[in-house]
Amino acid sequence: MVTDNKKSGRRSRKARGRLLPLVFIGPHLILFSVFVLFPILYGLVISFTKWDLIGTPEWVGLANYKEILFNMESTYHKDFVAGLKNTVMFVALNVPVSILVPLGFALLLHIKAKGSKVFQSVYYLPTLFSISAVGIMWMQMLNKRFGLVSIFGIKKALTITNPWMWIMLIIMSVWWTMGTNMVIYQAALGGVSKDLYESAALDGASGFQKIRYIALPSIRFQLLYTLVITVAGSFNVYGQPLMLTQQGTGGAPKITVLIMTITNLAFGSGQSIAGMASAMAVILGVFILVVSLIQFRLTTKED
Repeated sequence: MVTDNKKSGRRSRKARGRLLPLVFIGPHLILFSVFVLFPILYGLVISFTKWDLIGTPEWVGLANYKEILFNMESTYHKDFVAGLKNTVMFVALNVPVSILVPLGFALLLHIKAKGSKVFQSVYYLPTLFSISAVGIMWMQMLNKRFGLVSIFGIKKALTITNPWMWIMLIIMSVWWTMGTNMVIYQAALGGVSKDLYESAALDGASGFQKIRYIALPSIRFQLLYTLVITVAGSFNVYGQPLMLTQQGTGGAPKITVLIMTITNLAFGSGQSIAGMASAMAVILGVFILVVSLIQFRLTTKED
C-alpha cells in the first residue's frame, strides 16, 4: 500500500513537472496565436477572395495574384510595381546607413569609454518618440519658410524635391532608429575580453586591426541579427515617407511605398478592395522572407 502511494506521488510530481512549462509558455502561445498567427492565416485566406470588408468574401482563387504580377495594363499591377520600387530604393539606401552609423558610434564609445553611458542615452533618445512626433519635428525643421534650414538661406523644398527628399528621408529614419542597433552593438562589444586587445597590442596591432580582427568578428551574430531586423523593418516602412514627403496639408506623399498602396486599397476613402490588398501584403511578406533567408545563408556560410 505504501509502495503504491509512493508510485502515485512520483507520477503526480512528473505530471506537474510536464505541465509546469505550459503554465509559462501557454499565455505567450495564446497571445502569439491571437495577434500574430491568426491574422497572418486570415490575411492569406482573404488574399484569394474579392472582398470589400462589408459583404461576404467571394472566392476568386489566384486571380488577385495574377492581376498584380502579370496583368501589365492593370492599375493594381502598376501601383504594386511603383510602390515596390520605392520600397526597394528605401531598403537599399537605409539599411547600409542604419548598420554602419550605429556601428561607428558604438565602436567610438567602446574605444572612448569615458562618458559613454551619457552619449548612449542621448543617441537612444529619438527611438522613444513616435513616428508622428518625429515626422512633425523634421517637417518643421526642413520648412523653407520658418524652419531651421531657412536660417542658412535654403529656399528649396527639401522634402518634395529629388534627390533631397530621399536624402532627408534616410537621415530622419537613421536618426530615429539608430539607438536600438547602437545599444545592441555596445552590449556586444562590452563582452569582448580586454585580454584579446592587450595581446594584439603586444603583437603591434593598430587600432584598425583590433577592430577588424577582434571587435567585428566577436559581434558577428549581433550584426547578423540587426541586419535581418533592419531589412525587414525597412521593407515595412510607412510612417517616415507619409509624414515627411507629404505635399501640403492632406496631400499625397511624394514618395509612395508599398505599405501605403496596401493601406489605401484596404482602408482608403473609396470602396475597400481588401482581397487585392491582402494579396499584395502576402507577396511583400514572401519577398521579405526570401531576402532574409538569403541574407542569413550568405552571412553564415563560413560558419
